[in-house]
Amino acid sequence: MHIVCSDLEGVFLPEIWINVAEKTGIEELRLTTRDISDYDVLMKKRLAILDENGLKINDIQAVIATMNPLEGAMEFLNWLRSRTQIIVVSDTFVQFAGPLMEKLGWPTLFCHTLSIAPDGSVTGYKLRQKDSKREAILSLKRLNYDTIAIGDSYNDITMLKEADNGILFCPPENVKNEFPEFPLSYSYNELKHILRKIFLD
Repeated sequence: MHIVCSDLEGVFLPEIWINVAEKTGIEELRLTTRDISDYDVLMKKRLAILDENGLKINDIQAVIATMNPLEGAMEFLNWLRSRTQIIVVSDTFVQFAGPLMEKLGWPTLFCHTLSIAPDGSVTGYKLRQKDSKREAILSLKRLNYDTIAIGDSYNDITMLKEADNGILFCPPENVKNEFPEFPLSYSYNELKHILRKIFLD
């Protein structure tokens, strides 16, 4: 039996931090795991920027409330869920995810948690576990699932490598060029085509 583990931002949703950057005018917040491969370095940089600019969790959640899934994401998710199970594995946070999961029809989500001070300041973050995307695949393989992983960024690569089938979806050129071993898809139709072939194997 197949099961799919998919990244969230860049696959089903726009990048949250890029949207925050656009709303606040803070260009440094545009950096994502497509640009910086070390997640801890990236998050410490983000937290420092939030502190320097006095941005609180409510400011970020206000941006998230305006966001919608990528065009075609819901149709693709419904198509996929009619054929197999999917778990969204993301390096986003519980405090970000609620409104977005509702818009995606409440798929199962594995993600992390932010530390929030009483005044709403974001003071830190707690990983659910280290290399959690890869660990999700490892756990599902121990349950005798044939695993499929879908992602677009550096933080998805260990998951894609561990899965029985890894697929890059709309990756930036740097990620595509560094990891040519993965099949590429640049639309949900292309992704469906790759998945259909896997399901038939």
